[in-house]
Amino acid sequence: MPAHLPAYLLVTHGSRDPRPHAEAGVLAHQVAAELRRREAGGLPPLVETAALELSPQPLHQRILQVATQALTLGGDRLVIIPLFLLPGVHVMEDIPAEVAIARQQASPRLSIEIAPHLGSHPRLADLLPAPNSEPVARILLAHGSRRPGGNAPVEALAQQIGAIAAYWALPPGLADQATRLVAQGAQQVDILPFFLFPGGITEAIAQDVRDLSAQFPTCQFRLYPPFGATPQLAALVLDLATCPLGWGEARRSG
Repeated sequence: MPAHLPAYLLVTHGSRDPRPHAEAGVLAHQVAAELRRREAGGLPPLVETAALELSPQPLHQRILQVATQALTLGGDRLVIIPLFLLPGVHVMEDIPAEVAIARQQASPRLSIEIAPHLGSHPRLADLLPAPNSEPVARILLAHGSRRPGGNAPVEALAQQIGAIAAYWALPPGLADQATRLVAQGAQQVDILPFFLFPGGITEAIAQDVRDLSAQFPTCQFRLYPPFGATPQLAALVLDLATCPLGWGEARRSG
């Protein structure tokens, strides 16, 4: 693998549900396909996945495993791409701590870098459904972070797309915001999950939406799917891997 083409490791949160892991694998294949398109004629790129939690091995061990693969292929860089939407504790503390452990044990011939997290991409709104021509109330539903300032990107994105924010893990929740919109006279509410892949939480959200439909029969609630593994998402992920220093929380080994 040429030195100018790094290896990439896509890091997700991790889940007991197998669907997010499978979707991450699909996304890795799409990122590799986008790399092949951009680097026509080069060697096949190395794009792997890892999970921060609920994984058979700690993240730093998985990083070392992929680092060894990269060196074997002749590479000298490994870029860690956090597939997280909010700058919470996992992004700001946990992943850098695991990478620091891996750097201490990795070969000095390999540079291990951390790209900005996915939620920092300035074109993330492009992945969300565009507003209809008719005025429709919209809720951007995110997991939520208890880290100070961690939810600021959600509030900013909601304002950008003409929505209000709601959170799964902390108030205001979906039911709170839906009740508020119905009280203001909304007859249709679009709910946009700010989640990467389908799983247990998105199933629970779907049930909540069914409950809201029963509670407010005069209002139509329309639930959109999470982002999912798409070529459009793969292109944004690759943008993160090649972003210049100074954008987001890009960190490089010295």
